[in-house]
Amino acid sequence: MTTKARRNKADPLADLPRWAQKLAQKYYTKTVSTFLLYGAVRDLQPLTLEDGNRGYGTLKTFLAEELFGGRDHVIFYDRSSGIRAAAPETQKDLQRAMTGYDAMYGTDYAKSLPRDPGRALQILENFLRLRLSDGKSMALIVDFAETLVPGGEMSHLSAEDRFVVATLDKWAHDPQFLSNDISVVLLAENLADVSPRISRNPYVAPIELPLPAEEERLDYVRYKLEGKRLQSVSDVPLAALAKMTAGLSRINLDRVLTEALEREVRITPELLKEKKKELIQAECHGLLEFIEPSNNLDSVAGHGKAKEMLRHAANALKKGRIEVMPMGYLISGPVGTGKTFMVTSFAGEIGIPAVKFLNFRSQWQGVTEANLERIFTLLKALWPVAVMVDEADTFLGNRDSGGDSGTSSRVFGSIASFMGNTQYRGKIVWFLMTARPDLLPIDLKRQGRAEEHLALFYPQTDAERDELFKVMQKKTGVSVEVPSFAALIPEGTRQFSGADIEAVMVRAKFRALAEGREQVTVDDLKAVLADFIPPSYPLEIELQNLVAVQECTSRELLPEQFRSVDRDEVTRRVRELKMLLEEQ
Repeated sequence: MTTKARRNKADPLADLPRWAQKLAQKYYTKTVSTFLLYGAVRDLQPLTLEDGNRGYGTLKTFLAEELFGGRDHVIFYDRSSGIRAAAPETQKDLQRAMTGYDAMYGTDYAKSLPRDPGRALQILENFLRLRLSDGKSMALIVDFAETLVPGGEMSHLSAEDRFVVATLDKWAHDPQFLSNDISVVLLAENLADVSPRISRNPYVAPIELPLPAEEERLDYVRYKLEGKRLQSVSDVPLAALAKMTAGLSRINLDRVLTEALEREVRITPELLKEKKKELIQAECHGLLEFIEPSNNLDSVAGHGKAKEMLRHAANALKKGRIEVMPMGYLISGPVGTGKTFMVTSFAGEIGIPAVKFLNFRSQWQGVTEANLERIFTLLKALWPVAVMVDEADTFLGNRDSGGDSGTSSRVFGSIASFMGNTQYRGKIVWFLMTARPDLLPIDLKRQGRAEEHLALFYPQTDAERDELFKVMQKKTGVSVEVPSFAALIPEGTRQFSGADIEAVMVRAKFRALAEGREQVTVDDLKAVLADFIPPSYPLEIELQNLVAVQECTSRELLPEQFRSVDRDEVTRRVRELKMLLEEQ
């Protein structure tokens, strides 16, 4: 299956990428002849050149020269380019075979091979069977397979699409194909885009092509910079450059390096972060928001025990002790308690990227699953990474299909399965944030998924309010000296959240500006506080507090008033509040 350079080695598979080794091993079992490659199929792959040196080329080149270099015939097909041969001899053989086909059926395909799947697959099948009967070894590489066998119900496919599905299904378990030296390789970026009649066929071997790992990125940077000194184009050392480009394909990495080499733009840590964010968000087509944390846990006011627990987790990650890390965290608490800020600060504490789920759902059948698959592929390449899911109770859905042909339940099952894969413990850290954790399905917040449940509450003491005031001064750019902010809050006013304090600061700044001043004074704060009426939703806030108490897995995280409260009493009051809110 390999080139001459590799076939001379004692172990011809040793220096192949892992996905290629997996394909070769399945081929040697003689149990499958059809392979479905998905994932980073548009990325560059390592090649062994004729002179023994290394190089990089497209996946189709890799397949034709590296894996199937010893085959008698290698043929390519896709809707756009039609039927093409990897070698001129095979192309001539195709033309000769078509001359006989034309004479038999009264067609004229020898001059111009058809591109439409209906006729092209018939011609390919005739040629493959003809040459197999001659004892030849063959490989057929079908690109853009999702355009030939699109996902969805068979009843929704066109007649031509159904014909293609039936043809590829027949080839997959055809005795002649299985017993001879032939491989049919389908290429698609997303497994979900391909008809389940093919992707879930027991006679088809789906193999994922992952984005390059750190060692593979390191090899590519060395290849790209061969003969040049890294210091001439980059402020980032070689090993750090490979590590910081996690989540990038070789093609994306090539763009960064080519710009540095040809446009003489130096690679700095800041430039690399910005380019990485730009490239990844472009790859995700708005499915993920890439957040580069600018704060650490020192920037978080209050929530002392929660910060302590997250700092311990950060230290474990820094030491590489990923086996002790929780699979994920459930962060609950009333609105305005800084749940999102806490998570981004944790990511900044350890220096790992954070990504936020955006809307990956689509009204079109199959697109939602394909988007989710693209997200999972990127997360596996980005690790270590913090994944933030805001409003998790509504965003992630549940097992109820909801009348959408089962899409919601399949999506929920995929997310739950991915979150619970212990292979990613400490590599992908999930943070589910919600003010209503009681609405989150048990499947996601059980042990093995969102294992640690942290509860955040409004400031309980004057010291906590003053600490939060100092943090908000930095955030809003308001500088004003007061002995105690808490002392300025009028008596009888309900507890202020962080969002409330920020709103007061912005109003005070606006008041000063309206009076022609840049500097905020204590009188501005007093005037705003005397006028400010925080939004009041007492029943909702009480419910959000109590469900956070119910979910919290650490007694030390609870305010004093909730530590000794009877759990049954909390459950009873939660039921009462839900009934009262339903009646409103």
